[in-house]
Amino acid sequence: MVLEKARIACIGGGAMAEALLAGLLASGLKPGQLYATDPDPVRRKHLSAALGIEAGDDNDEAVKRSDVVILAVKPAVILTLLDSLTGSAAERAQPLWVSIAAGVSLAALEAGLTHEARIVRAMPNTPALIGSGATGIFGNSAVSEADLEVIRALFDCVGITWQAPREHLLDAVTGLSGSGPAYVFAFLEALMDAGESAGLPREAAEQLTLQTVYGAAKLALESDKTPSELRRQVSSPGGTTVSGLARLSDGGFAEAISAAVQAASQRAEELGRGE
Repeated sequence: MVLEKARIACIGGGAMAEALLAGLLASGLKPGQLYATDPDPVRRKHLSAALGIEAGDDNDEAVKRSDVVILAVKPAVILTLLDSLTGSAAERAQPLWVSIAAGVSLAALEAGLTHEARIVRAMPNTPALIGSGATGIFGNSAVSEADLEVIRALFDCVGITWQAPREHLLDAVTGLSGSGPAYVFAFLEALMDAGESAGLPREAAEQLTLQTVYGAAKLALESDKTPSELRRQVSSPGGTTVSGLARLSDGGFAEAISAAVQAASQRAEELGRGE
């Protein structure tokens, strides 16, 4: 096991950090291998109680005691956090760093740490909370293949991991899978509302919608057919599905999805520039 003896710390103890730590524990790591920091004492108490790990507020201690440090804080505060670390450049270069802050470039992270630091950017998504996440990763020039194997193993604990061939593609990952769950939730809301408007009881509309989307996604994952082939398979000429799909097309469904991904990707780029 790649992570068997790794000491891992999360700086920032929010929901995503908790999901990653829980996934690592489920994969076989011991609570003593994990550490988390958070400025909120209530949050620290929760992490200790829920996961059985040590949680504190000393970020420098987290760096010193860990082989891997996960920066699980918001993009707006990550550079300030790095600036607050008091360790020497040599100490900062010791651990393997992982940032899950959307849009914050490797160059900015290197400037905040040291150019000798091994740094991987990662973009997970919220289904990681139930072990069904999708994460994109990319490392700087100091990162070795062995380092990437560690990071892949880390994020594989909470879903699947895709290694981007170029850093700028992580902004596209942010727009697609990072923000994608919210697009799906918006679709779920719209489908539930439509079912209710068509006369279904709200509870039935919700149950049917959730199972339909879950089942369709599961079918797409397990089938050897593409989504296009699966769509055509249920689209009989002159039938109900064709009629509904035509209305989606007339309403600019595909164009709206594309525009949403592009807008979120662009915002990730802007966050990386501090805008």
